[in-house]
Amino acid sequence: MSKQQEVDARLQNALTVIQSVTPPFLPADAEVMTVVVEWPPGDPGTPPHRHPGGPSFGYVLEGEMLFELEGEPPRAIKAGEAFWEPGGDVIHYSDGNNRSDIPLRFLVTMMCAPGQPMLVVVEDDELEARRHRRVA
Repeated sequence: MSKQQEVDARLQNALTVIQSVTPPFLPADAEVMTVVVEWPPGDPGTPPHRHPGGPSFGYVLEGEMLFELEGEPPRAIKAGEAFWEPGGDVIHYSDGNNRSDIPLRFLVTMMCAPGQPMLVVVEDDELEARRHRRVA
């Protein structure tokens, strides 16, 4: 067995794939940022927003997140589970703590376009205009 085959065999036993997705786009000159977000019990999280630079990939470290993207029903994501969002024009309605008794900690790796903010809050008039796209 070659060294590569030995490493491949070891990795196959050591790795657990949490999610595998094909993002819809990656901006030219994209930068990658990884952050840990911590919300106390019952915190509503970030108001409706979007990530204009590109997709984001996350993993809940502790607690339970209420996650809602435009066009999808809200869902609870628990510790040990992954999530992703396509970024761009899609509105991210909720990343709040779904529990009132424990904190929420999650890790997010997002693509960022140079010169653009990583997160843009969506104004109330746009939320109203796009209300028909919300499943909740």
